[in-house]
Amino acid sequence: MTEPADTPDSTPDSTPATEQTTEPASDSGRGSRWQAFKRAPRAVRWTAWTALGLVVLLLVLAAAAVVVVRRPLPQTDGEIEVPGLSASVEVVRDEQGIAQVYADTDADLMFAQGFVHAQERFFEMDFRRHVTAGRLSEIFGSDTLETDRFIRTMGWRRVAEREWALLEPATRDALTAYAAGVNAYIADRSPSQLAAEYSVLGLTGLDYSPAEWDPIDSLAWLKAMAWDLRGNMDAEVDRVLLSLDHTEDEIASLWPAYPFDEHPPIVSGGGVVDGVFEQNASGNATRNPRRPAYAPGVVAALERVRDRLDAMPELIGKGRGIGSNSWVVDGEHSATGKPILANDPHLGISQPGIWMQMGLHCRARTADCTLDTSGFTFSGVPGVIIGHNADIAWGMTNLGPDVTDLFLEQTEGDDRYVRDGATEAMEVHTETIKVRGGDDVEMRVRETVHGPLISDVSTEFATVGANAPTDEPGERGSGYAVALAWTALEPAPTADAILALNRASDWDSFRAAAADFSVPAQNLVYADREGHIGYQSPGRIPIRRAGNDGTMPVEGWVSANDWTGEYIPFDGLPGVLDPEEGFIATANQAVIDERYPYLLTKDWDYGYRSTRIREVLESEGELSVSEMAGLQLDSTNPMAETLVPYLLDVEALPSPYYRNAQNLLRDWDFSSPVDSPAAAYFNVVWRTILDKTFHDELRQRTWPDGGDRWFRVVSQLLSEPAGPWWDDVRTDDTVETRDDILRASLIDARDEMTRRQSRDPRLWEWGHLHRMNLRNPTLGESGVAPVERLFNRNDWEVGGGSSIVDATSWNAVEGFEVTAAPSMRMVVSLADWDDSRWINLTGVSGHPASSHFSDQTELYVDGETLPWAFTRGAVQAAAEDTLVLTPAE
Repeated sequence: MTEPADTPDSTPDSTPATEQTTEPASDSGRGSRWQAFKRAPRAVRWTAWTALGLVVLLLVLAAAAVVVVRRPLPQTDGEIEVPGLSASVEVVRDEQGIAQVYADTDADLMFAQGFVHAQERFFEMDFRRHVTAGRLSEIFGSDTLETDRFIRTMGWRRVAEREWALLEPATRDALTAYAAGVNAYIADRSPSQLAAEYSVLGLTGLDYSPAEWDPIDSLAWLKAMAWDLRGNMDAEVDRVLLSLDHTEDEIASLWPAYPFDEHPPIVSGGGVVDGVFEQNASGNATRNPRRPAYAPGVVAALERVRDRLDAMPELIGKGRGIGSNSWVVDGEHSATGKPILANDPHLGISQPGIWMQMGLHCRARTADCTLDTSGFTFSGVPGVIIGHNADIAWGMTNLGPDVTDLFLEQTEGDDRYVRDGATEAMEVHTETIKVRGGDDVEMRVRETVHGPLISDVSTEFATVGANAPTDEPGERGSGYAVALAWTALEPAPTADAILALNRASDWDSFRAAAADFSVPAQNLVYADREGHIGYQSPGRIPIRRAGNDGTMPVEGWVSANDWTGEYIPFDGLPGVLDPEEGFIATANQAVIDERYPYLLTKDWDYGYRSTRIREVLESEGELSVSEMAGLQLDSTNPMAETLVPYLLDVEALPSPYYRNAQNLLRDWDFSSPVDSPAAAYFNVVWRTILDKTFHDELRQRTWPDGGDRWFRVVSQLLSEPAGPWWDDVRTDDTVETRDDILRASLIDARDEMTRRQSRDPRLWEWGHLHRMNLRNPTLGESGVAPVERLFNRNDWEVGGGSSIVDATSWNAVEGFEVTAAPSMRMVVSLADWDDSRWINLTGVSGHPASSHFSDQTELYVDGETLPWAFTRGAVQAAAEDTLVLTPAE
């Protein structure tokens, strides 16, 4: 039923019929609406005008916001006069904004690289240098004070300053030129012209102007890389946490020995003779590790230490998902007749991503201009980190050596500690941390012969060693402290290695560059235009004494536990050139078998990814560039092949409702694409099994993350159907077996998938659970929804998974969201550089208003790659913008 329309007489303040009104010239509908508005009560009209005003205000604010967000976008075409250049430089950008830089001297190339990095990512660079200097609190206030205290205690910036004198003059020149380029860009620009982040922070009252870039800022970033790739420190702490409640055998079952017979190491055979590694030699190592039992006090304290370590910022990621794939095939295994090299480092995910693609090209190779290289760069660091030049290509995966140890220290007073029954003076100095909106904070940093006392970072750490066991404890004094021994805290010329790799032209010069690559130690994979392929493990890796195998904290007051003070000699580190099998595969597995005389680590990745890569390389014969790229997307789940037969053997599920979910696994090929129902169900079952098997007996800090180590642990437990780990200790009247846990997991997973997605298993999708959220590491976690929407790019559905070649890792404790992923993918053709392919996780720009902020992400998620132009002709053919930097008068 339709109510009658109001008449003019139906409202108290209506216009008399004889009064003429002025209406806008319009159609009859708009005139009627205007009459209705005029007839509305005065309060209603005031509300309408207010609403209209608010809309206009919001539009104005939105327009202003657009202007503010777009203000930092750099000029990418035309010409800019820049003081500091010796001659003009061309910056040629393609459709994705990837810059190829052309100059006449190395100095101008480094200058231009700094300029372009600052154009696209200065806030990221500024944030990183505040992290590495322990100065975040200057910008973010007291919330970041604990991080600053920890980093000041380790002294990343102090170590970087000491490294300057160790560098080759050419490296210092490159760092200086790079810094000059950065400063030339930021010199005449306000913070709001440099990055939208500064404008947003300005709304919070921050009054800040960035300081000039210093070459030491670039060196300090290498410490951040080393920290996130430091090796087994978390495992060392976890073993201590478990020692209170579990026997040595139980702990050992959770860290199984590396299965050399199932997952071959990178280098097969070989040994060290007279300090030099030889492929066909053999050697043996004998060690006698002592594993002390830890009392409740030290375990509880170390649990707090682990909490503090977890609070450190993730600059390139952390955890078991941090790793990489890299492999190379020779000409006989390549469809091109020349080597092909592939690499995809697995790092933490963020927006923008860690890498920025770029090329650095001399117009003519001369004594003053030596570079012709292209690849993946870090903003803030000169040179190309991973890529190729005109002669060779190289890739990297994390070697993962044990380069950290925790030493318990017996202290006396404020500045002395015990060594072999006597006392020695600590090195002590004071640090001052400026805190936005608060008073400066002064802190004392104390160091022993083993390293800085990380137990001084917080009062919580004062009890770390309070109850630590010793053979002859003597006087405890004020209690035990914890010192961190870490190779990255000793100055080293790693920056030399980066630029030397960029200039290397053959195997010998490549190895000479690798010799300076101290931290983080990486597996280096090599190929050259002459057809050679190779592998070299570099890095500064400590030689430990027999009583210390690096798996548990040790007593620092006994000098017999010290590192020897020597490192594994570079010539003694494993390497191979042109292996007989014609390919090399590295995926963080063991480098070499147990006959190797030096201890690299006892905490390798267990080799599931590397074995899968080897299987494909062995079976495919000759591989093309596209087939190599396809292997990077291989989503075969290695745990599924082991576990699924046991799941299918489970009988007596309650109803067809549960059995039709179980049946998804019967014809499954164990792959994990984004749209797979079977992969979705299997991963929920897997997570449930880990929960039901281990959560009842392990401290939450040590619950299974579901990665490669747990593949190995559960694989071994499956052969023990009545093993003790299967029993749920929370059920006093029942002793569960393997089949009980598997049956309950199948049932619970079915119910969970019904709640999450659908009652019909055919509609389930792995990607619906397995989402990748790319968050900005600063303002993307602000809690302010509009700001987070501006800086984050979320909800990408992806396939793959943990310890899969397509390594989109997730943590079973937290859920199915991606925690680490291939940060980039590249495939390099040594037959034709321009036939190579690459892709970045996000894009080259750090500006959210840029079309290149995340323009590669959709391609990446779809498994696609981009053409990688290298020669001048190919670069010009792909050019979208050309910016010419000219010397200012």
